Amino acid sequence: MSPFRATAPLTKEWEHFGFTVADGVATVTFTRPEKLNALTFDVYADLRDLVIELPQHEDVRVLVITGEGRGFCSGGDVEEIIGELQKFETAELLEFTRMTGAVVKALRECPLPVIAAVNGVAAGAGSVIALASDFRLLAESAKFAFLFTKVGLAGADMGSAYLLPRLVGLGRATELLMLGDKVSASRAAEIGLASQVVPDASLASTAAALARRLADGPALAYATTKVLLTRELDMDLGSAIELEAITQALLMTAKDHKEFYAAWSAGREPRWTGR
Repeated sequence: MSPFRATAPLTKEWEHFGFTVADGVATVTFTRPEKLNALTFDVYADLRDLVIELPQHEDVRVLVITGEGRGFCSGGDVEEIIGELQKFETAELLEFTRMTGAVVKALRECPLPVIAAVNGVAAGAGSVIALASDFRLLAESAKFAFLFTKVGLAGADMGSAYLLPRLVGLGRATELLMLGDKVSASRAAEIGLASQVVPDASLASTAAALARRLADGPALAYATTKVLLTRELDMDLGSAIELEAITQALLMTAKDHKEFYAAWSAGREPRWTGR
């Protein structure tokens, strides 16, 4: 056990979505299929807290996020969130929007690889949760829709105007965020929004195979790669090269790097420990 972990127990069960851990893979499943897994205040808050806490779970090396039924996540629930927001004062509204943004911040700053297994519609906040993940595996029937302007709000929400142009370019991001039209799985793959598109029946097994590969791999190397990708987005080249040089020098002292050389010398596969 890490000496830097607090004495408070880690959360094993979450009330507002499904959560399981098996063989290093944590899975969050949105469980409101009758509403295409629309988000509530509680789901937002729990997801934020889980992602912040997850790196402290020593038995977890990768996170998969998916939805139950026909949808991945259709965004904020119109009745339970948008209706309630009409009653809020400005300070309360800002508290809410900061909470939703904190979900994305947590996903990007979490050192664990995050896979979004998008099994249906990913709309509004659901599309941004997938956007903030490291890998977006889409079923052929999946669709993206950045719907914010459709409800009279800015298309830039939860960090979408920061993340999306870096993934698909400014022109396409402008189209997607301003118009809010649906994006098919095939077009998502074409513009770089999808990591991979697979038949609906193969989505779960494809996500499981990728999660297994990541969980069995050099966790420390994956974590530092994700951290550097996130931190270097706004750095100049010289600063990025220096940060990478320092990081590589540190990782050259890690057990996994030494294990690679030992395995290569012995003609066997490395046994990664994430140390």
